Amino acid sequence: MTALPPIVVFDLDGTLAETAGDLIGTLNAILLREGLQALPLEHARDMIGAGAKALIQRGFSAVGEPLSTERLNGLFDDFIAHYGDHLCDRSHLFPGVPQALDALRARGFLLAVCTNKYEGQAVRLLGLLGIADRFATICGRETFAYFKPDPRHITLTIERAGGDPARAVMVGDSRADIDAAKAAGIPVVAVPFGYTDVPVTELGPDRVIAHFDALGGAVDALVPAA
Repeated sequence: MTALPPIVVFDLDGTLAETAGDLIGTLNAILLREGLQALPLEHARDMIGAGAKALIQRGFSAVGEPLSTERLNGLFDDFIAHYGDHLCDRSHLFPGVPQALDALRARGFLLAVCTNKYEGQAVRLLGLLGIADRFATICGRETFAYFKPDPRHITLTIERAGGDPARAVMVGDSRADIDAAKAAGIPVVAVPFGYTDVPVTELGPDRVIAHFDALGGAVDALVPAA
């Protein structure tokens, strides 16, 4: 029986790509439409990381505006529609991402994306950023019945990609990524330049890398190559 290949699973927002400009731009478009004050990007950046509904809730809370569940659901639909038209106005890959992905693939690793962004938008964004073809699968918030921090979001992504769960590594930037990986029994590499209100060094990842140049070495330390 042929062994399954090792796999590296990536979060998207704040891990592979700097998407804050377009996400906060969409939040601000909603806030302004509702007659509220827009938020400075540097203030709102760390509100990202738990999905669009959480971002809307955090944004409205920051400007002192209460939200009912009904209103939140309506704003969420508006957010998704607006963001879908502005996926890649300002978003860009972090330095070294394509090279790191290609180096891992050349050494026999499968690659996958496990994001709380909707799958269709994740696929489109990664296509616009020019790296969608590197991944065996791209799984979003609604791909399965579970999403991060539920560990099944990661384990089902690995299964869908055809990777070996015993030789898997998660790469992320937030508590949701780290908690999901830990619960799945999968080692996790964290990047410190993403979206989190708590420094990733305090969340207990197995490794922290400051640049994607260091990803290969971090993965090697956690999982043997093919």
